[in-house]
Amino acid sequence: MTHDSDLSPPSDVCLLLRAHAEQRWLILEVSPVLRHLQQPGSIPDEQLGAALAYLEVLSIEATMRAAETDAAYAQLEDCKHAGEDRTLPGIARRYHAAVRTLRDTFARHIAMLLAVPSDISAREHSNS
Repeated sequence: MTHDSDLSPPSDVCLLLRAHAEQRWLILEVSPVLRHLQQPGSIPDEQLGAALAYLEVLSIEATMRAAETDAAYAQLEDCKHAGEDRTLPGIARRYHAAVRTLRDTFARHIAMLLAVPSDISAREHSNS
């Protein structure tokens, strides 16, 4: 009899796959939107609200993907063995760290872009 856990890939492989999927999604989906929004005048004023709403949706999805990647990392850490820096688990940990850095960089840019309209809106309401 085969159990589902017997069919699951090892935790290091799971982490590599999750980290790769998250990195690819950030680069292919989030990065172009950030670049476009950060170019002054690239989006007409009447479309800016929709573009920022889409960025907010991407931010929510990024958070969910990050949680999945971090869960795979936690699963690997549960099986941690000393001296694995050059083995597949060590490579998976370093890849996860690189993806976390990319994720954090994108999160800062997203936060700045999403904060700008609310700050402007608050100033406009206080001046009225």
